[in-house]
This record gives sequence, structure tokens and C-alpha cells, in this order.
Amino acid sequence: MQPDHENENSKENRSRSAYWRANLKLMAGLLTVWFVVSYGFGILFVDELDEIRIGGFKLGFWFAQQGSIYVFVALIFVYVWRMNRLDRKYDVDE
Repeated sequence: MQPDHENENSKENRSRSAYWRANLKLMAGLLTVWFVVSYGFGILFVDELDEIRIGGFKLGFWFAQQGSIYVFVALIFVYVWRMNRLDRKYDVDE
């Protein structure tokens, strides 16, 4: 039979691992969105997007110049919001 402190350490290690996995999953998702918007919309799919206009500007041009920056800033807010929820879930909030 294991002492209680070993069980607690094991639970704590599993909780830390789960927290870290959730953090990495969130980061991977947000980085994927950022890549698709900045590289995909601004470079790869620019010709298709240029057929759509916003305020007189081609959508591909808009994403390359401004849209990817707006999405990046929005992703920062999404990251903060989701990490606060994750911190509370795993009881590591301040």
C-alpha cells in the first residue's frame, strides 16, 4: 500500500500533465487559426479572395495588410479568456 503523500503527488502530477496538455492544445488551435489567416488568406488564397471586395478593397489585399493583424489581436484576447478558464478549472489561478 502506498503512503498518502505518494497518492497526492501522483494526482498532482496527473493534474499538471492534463493542464499542460490542455494548454498545448489551445496554443496549437490558435496558432493554426493564425497561420491560416495570415499565410493562407494573405498569400495562398489571395487570388480567390480578391474577387470579394470590402469598402472598395480586394479581400485578399485586406487580409494581407490589415485582416491578419486584427485576427492576431483577437486571438490574444481569446487566449487570455480561455487560459483564465483553464486556470480556474485546474485550480492554478491567482
